[in-house]
Amino acid sequence: MRTFMIAGVSAAALLALSACNSEQPADTTMTGETTAEQPATPAADGTVVQVAQGNPEFSTLVEAVTAADLAGTLNGAGPFTVFAPTNAAFDKIPESDLQALLQPEQREALQGVLTYHVVPGRLTAADIASRAAANNGSVELETVQGGTLTLREVNGQWVITDENGGTSTIAMADVGASNGVIHAIDTVVMPN
Repeated sequence: MRTFMIAGVSAAALLALSACNSEQPADTTMTGETTAEQPATPAADGTVVQVAQGNPEFSTLVEAVTAADLAGTLNGAGPFTVFAPTNAAFDKIPESDLQALLQPEQREALQGVLTYHVVPGRLTAADIASRAAANNGSVELETVQGGTLTLREVNGQWVITDENGGTSTIAMADVGASNGVIHAIDTVVMPN
């Protein structure tokens, strides 16, 4: 049931992201190359949660946000930068572990994991690249959870390293929302 719910949330999130992304260039893969000609990410009609709910690739994330009781917060004014795990990212977690994390008694732990994927402010791919260029090719971002994510370009892809040394790649960048921006990632990052 939980897997179905998570899959549904992830799917809804991706659908929302796709629906709100109609003004985006066809290639939204985040690479280290940015130019002044790149348009600013347009704000979507919905919040980061609403955008995620409309995108089927984020159905598991939406389920987790709901289970963690974070939808109200993430529907707030923000702005937020969300490194949003796709359904495929959640599929890398053993089913029994994911189901256990989604239980009401694990709400605080789930909140910690999810808020580790959120950074205060609106950081587009160009913003991240600019900060990295000014800092020897990498940038450290403090998350809402209080931990740190390190982003570095590796072979034309932006790789996120968590505090445990785990890595995730940004698969789709700059999905706009009215209260921030979403970057889809291929692996769930974990706080220390």
